[in-house]
Amino acid sequence: MKEIISSLDIGSSTVKLVVGEVYKNEVHVLCVSEVKSKGIKKGIITNPEEALISLKELFSRSEEKLNIKINKVILIVPSYYAEFLMTEGMSTITNPEGIVDSVDIVRCLQACVYNKVPNNKEFISIMPIEFIIDEDKKTKDPKGMKAEKLKCKAVLSLAPKRNVYTAISLLENINVSVVDINFGCVCDYYEFKNSELDKKNTAVINIGDEKTEVSIFKKGILVETENIELGSKNIDRDICYIYDISRSRARELKEKFALAHKRNASTSWSEDVITNQEEDIKINQYEISEIIYSRIKEILELSKKQINLLTKLEISYIIVTGGVSEANDFNLVVDEVFGREMEIYKVKEIGCRHNKYSSALGFIKYYHDKLSFRNKLAYTVDEESQNELINTKKANNSTILGKVYGYFFNN
Repeated sequence: MKEIISSLDIGSSTVKLVVGEVYKNEVHVLCVSEVKSKGIKKGIITNPEEALISLKELFSRSEEKLNIKINKVILIVPSYYAEFLMTEGMSTITNPEGIVDSVDIVRCLQACVYNKVPNNKEFISIMPIEFIIDEDKKTKDPKGMKAEKLKCKAVLSLAPKRNVYTAISLLENINVSVVDINFGCVCDYYEFKNSELDKKNTAVINIGDEKTEVSIFKKGILVETENIELGSKNIDRDICYIYDISRSRARELKEKFALAHKRNASTSWSEDVITNQEEDIKINQYEISEIIYSRIKEILELSKKQINLLTKLEISYIIVTGGVSEANDFNLVVDEVFGREMEIYKVKEIGCRHNKYSSALGFIKYYHDKLSFRNKLAYTVDEESQNELINTKKANNSTILGKVYGYFFNN
């Protein structure tokens, strides 16, 4: 059984579905589909009928590419009004050998959650801080250790039910079930995390289309998150207003012509543009880069203030992601705002090398690690569908693309 996972990210600008196989702890992307969002604002579904149209189109595209039905996904939910609770739970080891196994770990985690979730909230995830063997020995992974009792200290993530149920209900309408949910910030962290990040305190900044999410991780555990009501759409609106052009043209200039920082922008390079009044104008690269730079700098400065409001911890690393972080010279603005050399993290998976996919990819890694910790296989594509996928691969093996595609299913 192969670990093939479908990850759904419902965003304000686009709805994205990434299907990947986890092999030797690496994600091999099998399919990426993306459609324009309808009926969605700031990650929350405001018009279910319109949102359903986007979801139907998205799954139709993905299923056409893979030639299988996708009926299970892991779902990213918005973190508005998220709450985090410190909790503890304990279970008794009942197996005759007295050795901790995955069943004991699950029971202990269930004890951490039991009677801890308010009626108006939905349980999102539990992140263990440490396990304690017989009130004495502390460990991150107790599997295989001899014990009579197992205790766990953990952080519970909660969100308002309306943030979750609307999306799940829409997916049920198209016969897609949700097997796990999580916040996008956790998924972003998992996309870029390494052993060094897990030892330190980290801030994650995701600049979305209509909002920017700022989150604090203490040694790999999410402890706080907040949203700033600014995003890349504000950059587009600035360009639209100043030059009186359409938003689609503004976005195109932002992504293909302008720079995120004015330092390296050219004063002699310009683009011919037709305004909404049908006038021909020339847009100078330096001038439009200055507009973009001002707004990105504002977003990052507000994010920096939000980090200081969320925590008094010393932050060792800052991860900045989201589609706009792909802009040329974006790192210059980050360095300027945070006053020190920062590493800009980039999505590296072949097939979707763009930071707008960081949440969807990171959730695949998180889901795999979560089930692996419990000695379970992680997959949303069942065995029958996997066989159909392999048969499709065999039929396409005569082409170069088929041979590359089939590589992921060998052995």
